[in-house]
Amino acid sequence: MNATNTTRDIIVLGAGYTGMLAAIRVARNTRKADVRVTLVNPSQRFTERLRMHQVAAGQELAVHHIPDLLDGSGVTFRQAAAVAIDTAARLVTLDDATTLRYDNLIYALGSSTDTTRVPGADQHAWTLNDPRLAHRFSQRLVEIAAADGTVTVVGGGLTGIEAATEIAESHPGLTVTLVCAQEPGAMMGERARAHLNRALDRLGVVRVTGVHVTKVLPDAVTLDNGVDLASDLTLWTTGVRVPALAAQAGIAVDERGLIVTDATLRSVSHPEIRAVGDAAAVRMPFGQIHGTCQSGLPTAAYAADALARELRGKTMRPFRFGYIHQPVSLGRRDAVIQFTNADDTPRRAYLKGRAAIAYKAMVSGSPVPSFKMSKHMTASVQLSHGGRATRGIA
Repeated sequence: MNATNTTRDIIVLGAGYTGMLAAIRVARNTRKADVRVTLVNPSQRFTERLRMHQVAAGQELAVHHIPDLLDGSGVTFRQAAAVAIDTAARLVTLDDATTLRYDNLIYALGSSTDTTRVPGADQHAWTLNDPRLAHRFSQRLVEIAAADGTVTVVGGGLTGIEAATEIAESHPGLTVTLVCAQEPGAMMGERARAHLNRALDRLGVVRVTGVHVTKVLPDAVTLDNGVDLASDLTLWTTGVRVPALAAQAGIAVDERGLIVTDATLRSVSHPEIRAVGDAAAVRMPFGQIHGTCQSGLPTAAYAADALARELRGKTMRPFRFGYIHQPVSLGRRDAVIQFTNADDTPRRAYLKGRAAIAYKAMVSGSPVPSFKMSKHMTASVQLSHGGRATRGIA
């Protein structure tokens, strides 16, 4: 606020899962105050990152537009990209050379797959960073499949597993190879991992494990053991990077560029800024939480609630979070859900088959309804605060 304007401006940068929820929720929580909430994002299309592997495999999904999702929320949408933050003047410069003033900023710019660390990856490998790229990848898949070609998925995390199985199921004539440093599903318990591997066998997914890709060529990937694997199409799903915007603005970040936060998700260097989702370095007693929708939505809800309480002169208990599951689709006709302890280590319990398919569909489909609900009520998006694993946070 300034001397001539009593309206408090809250800017939310990024309209992924966390930015959408944070903007809608803080607008609702401050609806009786003189507050203006603006959400900034380069595209009008809302990207369902949890479903990008389906788009890559050629499936048509519903398209959600951000202005439609915001309708009735009281949030103003600005289609633009933030290119600079002046923390002293509290100004965000946009790519159209205009500026937005803020009193409080919620930084939700997320992350993307990093193709800069391996030669050739940025030129010859595809990613699931953008729905348009995923759609073009699906078109190339059709061409490759017509010639019974080869597809290599690099990275054995959940995204890589989901992409490999989806592609193999949709295009059974393709040779799909999953290249990863560890066994697929290494983070899971023995029984869930066994089901996952049975699904990979059933779908004909070739696994090359214990290796790293050192170079990506137009028609192959080179491994650190000197082997060249033929690859008509390479999908890169390993490695993460975040925008440099926060670091360039002088906001305190860690070695990966994530904003360092206190126990209430405020920047330790600029308390008028809160960071959420993949953009935030959030630590629990068991370690730093990693960027997933499972952890991201709770940070967004908490940041919105904490900011609203702060504006009313109230305090907020420290943020607490615990993991509960690792849901993995294995094509459209199979899935496996590994239930976890708060620190993301596997429990004995797991789901497979039809029950897992229904569970995964519920998880992947829940964010958009939660946005709509949050316009009218304080909807819970967090199933666990971590229990004993996070008690005593100060």
